Parts: sequence; C-alpha cells; structure tokens
Amino acid sequence: MDGEVSEDGTQQRYASDLEAVFDVPVNVSAVLGKTHMEVSQLLKLGRGAVVELDRKVGEAIDIYVNNRLVARGEVVVVDERLGVTMTEIIKGGNAA
Repeated sequence: MDGEVSEDGTQQRYASDLEAVFDVPVNVSAVLGKTHMEVSQLLKLGRGAVVELDRKVGEAIDIYVNNRLVARGEVVVVDERLGVTMTEIIKGGNAA
C-alpha cells in the first residue's frame, strides 16, 4: 500500500487505497431523539399528534452508519430540504 509515514511511524492512507469500497452501500440515519411508549399509546396517535423526544432544542443529534454511532451533528436546511452537518466524529462508535 502506498502512503506517507507520519511522525509517529504510522502509514497514512490515501483515498485511492479505499477505492474498492467506494461503491459499497451503507444506511445512514440521523436520529433527532427517542422515546418509549406502550403499544396502546402508539395506536392512539393520529394526524397532528406530538411525540415528545428525549432531546432538547439545539442539542446535537446522533448520526449512525449501519446502526453504529459515528458522529453527532446539527440539523440544517439545504435548498428547502433538511440536512445534517457533522460537528463531532465519534471514534470507536458503539452499536445502538
């Protein structure tokens, strides 16, 4: 594998080293918050119902790739659509 050796002696990888996985599809989820409820409560929900989540306004959301927490971020608007900007990368993400 080609790459430069960093000051600590580890080899840095280039994007070209990862070309074999560029086309592998992954599931990305941005979780605004969670809640727990009983099935009876769920069945009572209708149009316009409000479900309270465990997050506060302005609190970071969790970003998962293949059900693994990889980052935290903020909701943004991009051309009238919702998006997410990553503010923190989680190293060694935990499965959820």
